[in-house]
Amino acid sequence: MGLNPADERLAARLPAGVLRDVAPAYLEEPRGRFAGRAGLVAAPRDVEEAAAVVRACARERVAIVPRGGGTGLVGGQVMPDGPAPLILSLERMAAIREVFADEGVMVAEAGVTLQNARDAAASVGRQFPLSLASQGSAQIGGVLSTNAGGVNVLRHGNARALCLGIEAVLPSGQIMRDLKRLRKDNTGYDLRDLLIGAEGTLGVITAASLVLAPIPAETGVALLVVEDPRSALRLLSLAQAHMAGGVTAFELIAGQGLRFLAEHFPLMRQPFQPAPDWLVLIEVGLPAGLAAETALEALFVAGTEARLVKDGVIAQSGRQAADFWALREHIPLANRAVGAIASHDISLPLSEVAGFIDDAGALLADQSDIRINCFGHLGDGNLHFNLFPAAGRERGEYEHLRPALSRMIHEMVVARGGSFSAEHGIGRLKTRDLATWADPVRLAAMRAIKAALDPAGIMNPGAVL
Repeated sequence: MGLNPADERLAARLPAGVLRDVAPAYLEEPRGRFAGRAGLVAAPRDVEEAAAVVRACARERVAIVPRGGGTGLVGGQVMPDGPAPLILSLERMAAIREVFADEGVMVAEAGVTLQNARDAAASVGRQFPLSLASQGSAQIGGVLSTNAGGVNVLRHGNARALCLGIEAVLPSGQIMRDLKRLRKDNTGYDLRDLLIGAEGTLGVITAASLVLAPIPAETGVALLVVEDPRSALRLLSLAQAHMAGGVTAFELIAGQGLRFLAEHFPLMRQPFQPAPDWLVLIEVGLPAGLAAETALEALFVAGTEARLVKDGVIAQSGRQAADFWALREHIPLANRAVGAIASHDISLPLSEVAGFIDDAGALLADQSDIRINCFGHLGDGNLHFNLFPAAGRERGEYEHLRPALSRMIHEMVVARGGSFSAEHGIGRLKTRDLATWADPVRLAAMRAIKAALDPAGIMNPGAVL
């Protein structure tokens, strides 16, 4: 391998067969804002090997960057600065250990992809209801470490809500075995919740007990044209009143996103021409005996009578429902093809969403060469408020504006009681934002926890804090 002396000493302490070549894929992140570095890559086969790797790094004072599928968007999976770390990949720990269908629980290792977890649940007549566009490559360990959200948070909660227990290797190399399958367990501090969302800075999640849910007997999907985000929010309230507990997803789609789709995916059929200014995509899942299509038709009528809905189409088949979802899921791909100046993963109290969209749009109105694409999971207040160059211009021309634009957006969000990191985490991209806007007492407590669990500072240094 041509290792330097320090890496040679570390390699000699590692279990046989865990080392991998430092391939470029281990050093990349999707948005290309960070280029990672690594001295070694280790891929343990089980938790004992993972613990041995961490213990060796602790002895040699070598930083560890845990890595799942590499789909995170805030740079938490790469370390661009400082001494080259060891990348700890969970890719080989990819077993579904047990499935308890009657309990609604599955025990999966950290390297299991989200898609494989969903498939394993479906094979026993259940669903693992966390759904992301990157589910084919995102891994359970990374999903939990970032407390990922997705399109079904409205009904099922984010990753934290879908985890009952975890197995993890702490920075000392000790194994915490807490794979409980209990809904109620009040036995002291909840270390599970502490490690979930910590982005690998407090330990490495190696397995988890996951919540499985029943598969709805009746599902339905519709695209409804609304006047503006205020109308969309009122329609959400109306839908929840009509189908208490039955709304699975409620997505806001802006006309700008549809125009980006038409430009970069011209073969993708869109049901409305020209593209409306605002759409919502709603999915419902209902028990047997309640027809989802009938429920959506009733919602359409009620929304029209309340002057909330201007037009709409209800999927008449599973294929058409998939086509509707494909429109939503391709928006980030179209965004990437255009090239964003700045992307913002924000959340707001529902009553503040429409006002924020109006005010942010007004502040940017004098920037005639910036296009806004606002879309996201309206049901849980999570928006992706992304800024793009004018047609014919490149995002690189705006690089000098990006920090000020993002700060302006984040200041507006925080002032309205919102969060500048809704579902993507802090990583390395938003550490300055956290230092700027986090409650200082909370931030001090976070630093104290980090110092207590990881006194040598070897776990994913530079991420979160």
